[in-house]
Amino acid sequence: MNDGLIPRRYAKALLKFAQEKGQDKRVYALMQTLGDSFAAQPALGKAVTNPFVSAADKTKLLMTASGATDKDSVFADFIKLLIANNRIDMMRPVALAYLEMYRKANNIYLVEITSAAPMGDKEMARLKALIGSHVGNATVEYETSVDPDLIGGFVVKIDSERLDASIKNELKQLRLKLLSK
Repeated sequence: MNDGLIPRRYAKALLKFAQEKGQDKRVYALMQTLGDSFAAQPALGKAVTNPFVSAADKTKLLMTASGATDKDSVFADFIKLLIANNRIDMMRPVALAYLEMYRKANNIYLVEITSAAPMGDKEMARLKALIGSHVGNATVEYETSVDPDLIGGFVVKIDSERLDASIKNELKQLRLKLLSK
């Protein structure tokens, strides 16, 4: 069984259904929150896969973790579908696949900026302007993080592209040059 294929199929079906109901943007927001909840609380994944937790409790847990309300019937019905098909343990991969598909369908780029130290507003604005000119008219969502191991500079990831302007990378390149001689 391919854990990548099944979640993608469910995510594709959810995206199509949510688009038909005009709820694709709302489901996207719920899936973002749910993905963040899974990342922040590893116990959430354990609770969802636990066979001793009732289906009703799993539904409440996922609705709460995503920030869903009673009006989010598309999302609630999808959770019920996963439970009925014994696929609720795949909720996190389905959420991640949905986010990816929604971004692709709506021309949204996820840009990850990792810097050695927190960047100032001026530097961040300049970097965002450069990224904006690179991606054109696309919508951009930013995720920022700090990694002191970079020593200095930053790393930008735009989908499969990567720009490494860190001191750590420069030192690595210099070391490789010296070793090759």
